[in-house]
Amino acid sequence: MDCNLPQDGLVLCYYGDDFTGSTDALEVLGLSGFSPVLFLNPPSHEQMARFPGCRAVGVAGTSRSRSPAWMSNELKPVFMQLKQLGAPICHYKICSTFDSSPEVGSIGKALEIGQEVFAVPYVPVVVGVPAMGRYTLFGHLFANFDGRIYRIDRHPSMKSHPVTPMTESDLTLHLSRQTQKKISLMDVLSLQSHDLDERFAALQQKGAEVILFDVLDESSLQQIGRILWARRPPGTSFVVGSSGVEYALMAHWRSAGRLPPQPEFRQPRPLDRLVVVSGSCSPNTEKQIRWSLAHGFVGIRIEARSLVAAEVQERTRDRLLNQALRELWEGHSIVLYTALASEDSARAHAALTADSSFGLALGEQLGILLRELICRSGVRRVVIAGGDTSSHIGRQLRIEALTLTSPLIRGAPLCLAHSREPSLNHLELVFKGGQVGAEDCFGRVRKGQVYQD
Repeated sequence: MDCNLPQDGLVLCYYGDDFTGSTDALEVLGLSGFSPVLFLNPPSHEQMARFPGCRAVGVAGTSRSRSPAWMSNELKPVFMQLKQLGAPICHYKICSTFDSSPEVGSIGKALEIGQEVFAVPYVPVVVGVPAMGRYTLFGHLFANFDGRIYRIDRHPSMKSHPVTPMTESDLTLHLSRQTQKKISLMDVLSLQSHDLDERFAALQQKGAEVILFDVLDESSLQQIGRILWARRPPGTSFVVGSSGVEYALMAHWRSAGRLPPQPEFRQPRPLDRLVVVSGSCSPNTEKQIRWSLAHGFVGIRIEARSLVAAEVQERTRDRLLNQALRELWEGHSIVLYTALASEDSARAHAALTADSSFGLALGEQLGILLRELICRSGVRRVVIAGGDTSSHIGRQLRIEALTLTSPLIRGAPLCLAHSREPSLNHLELVFKGGQVGAEDCFGRVRKGQVYQD
């Protein structure tokens, strides 16, 4: 089967609504041989030229924690710049838990902006990622937690997310609260049918502006990938979804025998010292922090309000920096954390509800703290945990771009930073979402142990 995949040039560009999700897509593309580069801003021709052989470009953004007004001002010019790259597909990358609301991280608003910029008649939406334990069936989203699959509105973590709790599992209903676009569903039975293309065409003929795809397994990913590629509209098509978009395209191209040769990645070296910075309120991240503290890491708890309060933030930051440096100079790995889910979820929710800018301010201060810590300690590998705060932390690190060094935690690869500052250039970074990773993942990052399928 010839899927007309070009042998050179860009095959895809994307905007990630946070840093953790952006590196998730980077991993899928990189493991498939497309040499992706993740920039912090839409790249210039000069920047692109520094990465010869790049066939996929991402931009790590912050829209997951932003308002629709911010999106109207910021996303449109970014989408226009991505469109100028001329890739066949532009992907608005979201989290596979789909957590969003009409007020914060509105997927519907981003979809509307993208549909306008790319002038496409419909927007495919692909959310499920079986490799990450995420599934959509008859429009409802399910996600793994601690070895069990939960409907997303009953998921122990996502049903009580401090900013965007998921109270509706039917994604067509959830999305309809964020956009007036006509939403249709390609369910799992349609994907398994012999007349799939006819059913897809019928939805378009009925005026579907948004088409949500069920995702159950590799077979459904392959069919979705074929539709995304073979049935895309002229010019650059626009797609919304998780890394399920990349998994689907790779499944299709793999079945057609068109993927590039699989690259070889070096085994990450073990290190004596690792810095973890967590702004996550996830129970999964709490388990990871507690495991680390029981296995030789030193915990440094951050009082978030003090770090954000203008009158004491500099003093608080200096105190934390000195404490962290002492532990690192003594040869310890450290975890700086703002919350443990079992103790702090209600407090975090109250802080974020009372002040919508609190998360942004906290992330910025954590980023300043981390940047200074890296420059003064000489640490060369860092984990940043938490989808929302990771984006704001990452933007304080003065990084120009990230490339894939090695798979490490599924969905949170080891990345290499490219920066004009020598102390930050070639820093190894892992951006890890709250729901991602096994209990011992921080220990595995320190040892350089790659996950096993």
